[in-house]
Amino acid sequence: MPLKNVKLGNNVKIFHEQLVNLYGCSLGDDTRIGTFVEIQKGVDIGSRCKISSHSFICEGVSIGDEVFIGHGVVFINDKMPRATTDTGQLQGDNDWKVIKTLIENRVSIGSGAIIMCGVTIGFGSTIGAGAIVTKDVEPNSIVYGIPARQKYSKV
Repeated sequence: MPLKNVKLGNNVKIFHEQLVNLYGCSLGDDTRIGTFVEIQKGVDIGSRCKISSHSFICEGVSIGDEVFIGHGVVFINDKMPRATTDTGQLQGDNDWKVIKTLIENRVSIGSGAIIMCGVTIGFGSTIGAGAIVTKDVEPNSIVYGIPARQKYSKV
């Protein structure tokens, strides 16, 4: 698929460009994007990141530098998703509000994790595979489980 309004830093590598969906986003220098990834409009991804295959990064997500996103990670940007308005019409951009999510530098998110909207994942944290993150994660923490809970601190 052709890239639509995508800002690419230097030396960005998109594996199998025809099998990714990138539009209206920004990718920092030396970032790597795997196959079957979707990155939506308004997403900013820092430098030297690795986004593994089958991941979904929706509008409202900001990712710092040196972040690892495992296979099949899903971000969510709406706490009350609906297909239609109260009158039964399909929702448009003005019918809902994007809730922002911040992933700070040097974070690692394990495969299959789900990141709910409105959270901040602090510098250097690790999110275990399959975790569901519903609250902010302190810097340098290791969290896992459903819901994700802090198990260790790297400091």
